[in-house]
Amino acid sequence: MSSLKEAFVPDIGEFKDVAVIEVLVKPGDAIRPEQSLITVESDKATMEIPSPASGVVKEVRVKVGDKISQGSLILLFDPAESAPAAAPKPAAPSLAAVPPKAQPPQRAAVPEAPRPVAAAPRSEPVPRASVSVPGASAHASPSVRKFARELGVDLGKVKGTGPKGRITQSDVQEFVKGVMRGAATPAPAAPAAKSGYNLNLPAWPQVEFAKFGAVETRPLSRIRKLSGGFLHRNWVGIPHVTQHDEADITDLEAYRKENAQVAEKQGFKLTMLAFLVKASADALRQFPDFNSSLDQAGENLIVKKYFHIGVAVDTPDGLVVPVIRDADRKGVFDVARELAEISKRAREKKLKPDEMRGGSFSISSLGGIGGTAFTPIINAPEVAILGVSKSALRPVWDGKAFVPRLMLPLSLSYDHRVIDGAAAARFTAYLASVLGDIRRTLL
Repeated sequence: MSSLKEAFVPDIGEFKDVAVIEVLVKPGDAIRPEQSLITVESDKATMEIPSPASGVVKEVRVKVGDKISQGSLILLFDPAESAPAAAPKPAAPSLAAVPPKAQPPQRAAVPEAPRPVAAAPRSEPVPRASVSVPGASAHASPSVRKFARELGVDLGKVKGTGPKGRITQSDVQEFVKGVMRGAATPAPAAPAAKSGYNLNLPAWPQVEFAKFGAVETRPLSRIRKLSGGFLHRNWVGIPHVTQHDEADITDLEAYRKENAQVAEKQGFKLTMLAFLVKASADALRQFPDFNSSLDQAGENLIVKKYFHIGVAVDTPDGLVVPVIRDADRKGVFDVARELAEISKRAREKKLKPDEMRGGSFSISSLGGIGGTAFTPIINAPEVAILGVSKSALRPVWDGKAFVPRLMLPLSLSYDHRVIDGAAAARFTAYLASVLGDIRRTLL
């Protein structure tokens, strides 16, 4: 034992008593200089602690949840060994160049982290980043490791496209998208758990419903099958927050009714949705971040100079989202006419693929049905979507008395990676002000 060396926490600046959130090695592992041993996290940052030298791990002295500081002992290792003692060929090259999953002794080792997955069969690798050897040697930054950990992704199964094979956040996102596409098929949910995208959730319950009463099996429409996978991907991959507000549309509704007959004579209906499209284009011009998308790496914001508004249309087979292009350049009557045309084609299944592409912002209106608020799911790669519920007369204080006003509920879901809550509140407040003054709507 006298030949064993100790690996301590080096100088990590002002950080003290930081939590260990990952243990990336275990006894028997071969390590190399600068290889990450553990990951720690404070309230300000996540960082990885590297190995000071090469050798073989003999004993790990920390576990997930421990608090450490500079000088804390991480592990004991033997620098004289180039491979585990159980290796069949002592003359073989150092295992520092061999992926950890190729080391048979690791299958019998008990993971250090006290997570439920540690009880998995020892003949299979444990698919968790905190105890998984396959992910320990992955070439990725602490932020990417944290992102993957939050999604339950084993980095050992993600192919890096960055410099020298480095795994980027975009690589993790593409991996998740691939799994989501597979999970969206009609196949049973249980096999999907073997894919490596592990949310640590119980298997989908298998129930013989006919035991409890009469049932009927109806196949999902093609639209619902396709959209279901995309909606699941968007909900899992985008951190949604929803801002709720109300717009006073009393005057706007009066104006709409005054001009409704003019529109009907031209063969279409002048709906409130047409005004919402115009008002949204105005608001997007004032708040450009809502008219943007994150790039593939998640490091840059692509701000669009065009205003193409997607509008969810309810059809017997499910929702489709055709796009009103250049909404900012069209009048309300032009938008209303186009809405009537694309809605008709959507219900007749005659929309062209190009008519459902290129949107920069979407609107989902349930105003004709009911409800007071809801959380619409963002249509990736957009960063926001506006939900509209049924308007209702409410007593509003005008400074002297309560007066009846027609109030329209607004529900704005936004990508919190791009948009903060204060910006969302300003956006909905501005949108409400535009809808409250028809003169601004028509500008």
